[in-house]
Amino acid sequence: MRASEVEKAEIAIQFCQVSYQLAEAEILSRLAFEIHQGETVVLVGRSGSGKTTTLKLVNRLLEPTHGEVLVQNRATTSWDPIELRRRIGYVIQDVGLFPHFTVERNVALVPSLEGWEQEKLRRRVRELLTLVGLDGDEYAHRYPWQLSGGQRQRVGVARALAVDPPMLLMDEPFGALDPLTRCEIQEEFKELQGNLKKTILFVTHDLQEALYLGDRIGLMQDGRLTVIGTPDELLASTDPETMAFLKPLRSRGSHG
Repeated sequence: MRASEVEKAEIAIQFCQVSYQLAEAEILSRLAFEIHQGETVVLVGRSGSGKTTTLKLVNRLLEPTHGEVLVQNRATTSWDPIELRRRIGYVIQDVGLFPHFTVERNVALVPSLEGWEQEKLRRRVRELLTLVGLDGDEYAHRYPWQLSGGQRQRVGVARALAVDPPMLLMDEPFGALDPLTRCEIQEEFKELQGNLKKTILFVTHDLQEALYLGDRIGLMQDGRLTVIGTPDELLASTDPETMAFLKPLRSRGSHG
């Protein structure tokens, strides 16, 4: 998504001076940014900087202590939590597939809860498995333990897309994969997003992944968003924390 397209797109998610406290500790402080429809925003930062907490505020797994998170111009606290979560696909690092469910049943979980009839469910599962690069006839009746890590991650993405939600939250989704598989899935995911145009908030520790997948990248430090901008803007930033975060990447590049 080009910068000009982002500017014209409607706002899908907005953080309005959001803070979050746990007991006496302030985990997030006065977050203020927006994500436009069809845009991929990637949050990076050190462990404990508040990335996952920020993600969980969007689908109301957590609620702000101060400020508001708006989803489609409506505060998350005014949404029915179940209705909100069914509009937002959620992909996490360990996938969270039910081990006693087949791949087909895992992918079909939310649409079956919504009462889809069996033939429609079967067609949708096959369509989604094809979309993420898995053959439906071969994989639909397997169990998670019969899949590789990369295959399980693909199933997790398929499940998140099952009812065609307009938004996706992705928390270190490819972090547990070996480097080669991770690279392959990043390429597949980038192509997928080019076709589907979902609104995505993506968390990663991997700056290279962020630069490759993100339309914009936000750097978090101690619960604050210190910088947010395009990959080019991030690479040109003179913010000390951003420069520190970029240093390993530049060191690798200088030895390449």
